[in-house]
Amino acid sequence: MNFKKEFPLWIIILLPFIYLAYIWNGLPETVPTHWNASGEIDGYSSKSMLILIPILLPLLVYVILTLAPKIDPKKKIDNKGKKYSNIKLLLTLFMSALSLFILYSSKSQTVTNPNIIFLLIGLLFTILGNFMKTFKPNYFIGIRTPWTLENETVWKKTHELGGKIWFVGGLLIVCLSLILSKQTNATVFILTTTIMALVPIIYSYLEFKKLK
Repeated sequence: MNFKKEFPLWIIILLPFIYLAYIWNGLPETVPTHWNASGEIDGYSSKSMLILIPILLPLLVYVILTLAPKIDPKKKIDNKGKKYSNIKLLLTLFMSALSLFILYSSKSQTVTNPNIIFLLIGLLFTILGNFMKTFKPNYFIGIRTPWTLENETVWKKTHELGGKIWFVGGLLIVCLSLILSKQTNATVFILTTTIMALVPIIYSYLEFKKLK
C-alpha cells in the first residue's frame, strides 16, 4: 500500500468521525435520521446510530474500492493506474461530504435544501460518466449486466453509450437542482436516474443478442 497516496483518503474518511465527536455532547438522545424529498423529517433514531453513517458511507466504500482489485476474478482493475485512483478519491470524497451533510442536518434537525444532495449526485454522475468509457470488464465497477460481463465488445459499447448518458444526465440534474422547487426536482431526479439506469441495461441486452 502506497502510504503517500492513501493518507489523503484517510484524512477525508476521518472528517465526519471528527465532526461527529465534536457535536456529540450537544446532540439530544434522539435525533432525526431520515427526511423525505421535501426535506421534512420522517424518521428518528438514537444518536448512537449516527456512528453508522461515516462507517457505512466513506469507510465502507474506501474498503471495498481498496479490496476490489485484489479480489476481482477477471483481474482487470488496475489499482496502480491514475484513473482508478481518481475514481476511488472521488467516491470517498463524495461519501464523506454526504456523511457531513447528514450529520449536520441531524444536529440542526432540518435539511435546508434537499436539492443540494441532488446537485452533488448530479456532479458525481457527470464525472463518472466521463470515466465510464475507460472501464474494463470487472465485477465491481461499471454497468455489470450478464451481457456486458459475457462479452467484451458488449461491455465496451455499453460503457461508451452509458458514459454519454450519465454525463448528460448528471449535467441535467445539476442544472435542474438550481432552478426547480424541492418537490418537482425530486420527481425529475427519480425519472432521470431511472432512464440513466435502464437505457444502458436494455442496450447491453440488445447488443448481445445482435452479436449472437
